[in-house]
Amino acid sequence: MKRLLLIGRSGCGKTTLTQALRGERVTYRKTQSIAYDDLLIDTPGEYLENHDLGCALALYAYEADVVGLLLAADDEYSLYPPNITCLVNREVVGIVTKIDKADPARAENWLRLSGCKTVFHVNSHTGEGVDQLVSHLKTK
Repeated sequence: MKRLLLIGRSGCGKTTLTQALRGERVTYRKTQSIAYDDLLIDTPGEYLENHDLGCALALYAYEADVVGLLLAADDEYSLYPPNITCLVNREVVGIVTKIDKADPARAENWLRLSGCKTVFHVNSHTGEGVDQLVSHLKTK
């Protein structure tokens, strides 16, 4: 399976998605530092929210096969600038989390404006959409 780097602001569901992808019981846990294993790289939201820490995200992108930009359906704004995906030479996918809330279509639109050609909709608590993401990561 391809190694996935998860990037998103605090509270968007990166760690919850990590638990769902691993088949673990979903519990709230704040990621304090980059959590790295063979399949997933979970990053703290502060790395996206703070310009000085953002350089670390660029470096960890080279450790991943796929970069996942996460945006929660209930986010009121996007931190991703238009066409940001061209800055890495890896596949970049969009992942809309919390699809049971607010407006998943708006979040998907923001991810597509950022340059994501493929966008997944997931609910980590129910498992909805997680299988499609896993299937994508298993393809060559």
